[in-house]
Amino acid sequence: MENQVFFSEMQRFKKWWVWLILLALIALYTYGVISQVLVGRPFGQKPMTDAVLLLTLGLILFFAVLIYNIRLDTEITKEGVQVRFFPFHLRPRRYPWNSIRRWEVRKYSAIIEYGGWGFRLGIFGKGKALSISGDQGLQLEFNDDKKLLIGTRKPKEMEAAILRARQPKEPEA
Repeated sequence: MENQVFFSEMQRFKKWWVWLILLALIALYTYGVISQVLVGRPFGQKPMTDAVLLLTLGLILFFAVLIYNIRLDTEITKEGVQVRFFPFHLRPRRYPWNSIRRWEVRKYSAIIEYGGWGFRLGIFGKGKALSISGDQGLQLEFNDDKKLLIGTRKPKEMEAAILRARQPKEPEA
């Protein structure tokens, strides 16, 4: 029997102000590279070397590509919870129901509880968090006392899916 998926969500990083800053930096440093490296006119009052200017543009482009590719995939199945925070998790992490002592879909403060969004370690015993944005998530407490919060943009659908997934199997006729 195949494992039925009751809930599936894919979240991407969409904070417009981060993209605005990244695009402005890319435009500025691209102009600097064109001006200094290709045209030969120094870029700025105290210009960087060509190598440092190119390296800086390369790093900004690397971070832009990284942020563009970040995504949080979550599935709720009869077997448990599956989560993947790409590109940091190359394979999904599976958490079977029998390893989960308690679960709750709750509101949280990413800044106060975890120091922001992303792949985070909570302070004061909050455990780990995987979140892209927002303030709603699935809080898991495991049998070994570890905790994991998985962010969601669909808290009601997630909770309903968990309740369906946790129902006892109906006897086959």
